[in-house]
Amino acid sequence: MNEEKALEIVNKIFKSIFDRENKYQLEEILEKFAFDVKLPKQVYDSTTNEVTWADSVNSGKYITNENMMSKDIKEGWMLPKREINSLQDIINIWEEINLTTTERVYDSTDVIKSDTIYRSQYIYHSSDCSDSKNLIFCDSCGHSEFLLASQRSGMCNYCIRCDDSKDCSNSYNVICSNKISNSFFIQDCFNLDECMFCSHIASKRYCIANMQFEKEEYLAIKELISDWILNS
Repeated sequence: MNEEKALEIVNKIFKSIFDRENKYQLEEILEKFAFDVKLPKQVYDSTTNEVTWADSVNSGKYITNENMMSKDIKEGWMLPKREINSLQDIINIWEEINLTTTERVYDSTDVIKSDTIYRSQYIYHSSDCSDSKNLIFCDSCGHSEFLLASQRSGMCNYCIRCDDSKDCSNSYNVICSNKISNSFFIQDCFNLDECMFCSHIASKRYCIANMQFEKEEYLAIKELISDWILNS
């Protein structure tokens, strides 16, 4: 996994949702689409000073999961018994070994700049995701593919900014919804296809702002909205 592969994934997502090529670099995508997603932060391994990525950045002392396991195999983490005369003695010794583990990646491949990833592949700068492929800038997503800047969602594919939702596809900016496809700006809805700017409705198609439109009218407006999203 590298930045070139990440941009390739982003382009496939853009083509699926907007039928347009991605023109942004990763830093621009992070700023425009993933500005509020909880992502791993860059820190430094306290034992090697190498760059690493962590979900939790409160301890100030870190070690990569790989380096932690390597030390465990080579020499272990047990210490020789020392004399203890105060609580401060215990705390001082604990600080020697109390390193926050970073880049915890399990049963996964092609993962970079990420932490707590399980059974996944092609994951870029994401956190707490599982059983997924091709995720960019995502947090707490599972059983999904081709997601960008999404949070706490599952069973979703080809979505950007899909939050707290399930079973969504080819959609942009979906919040707290289920079974949404080919739609933009949806909140608290169920079973919508080709809808935009809708809230609290179910089982509809070609609706804009909870108003019913004809297919041709809807698609013409959708083209304008796609341009607005990508160029604003």
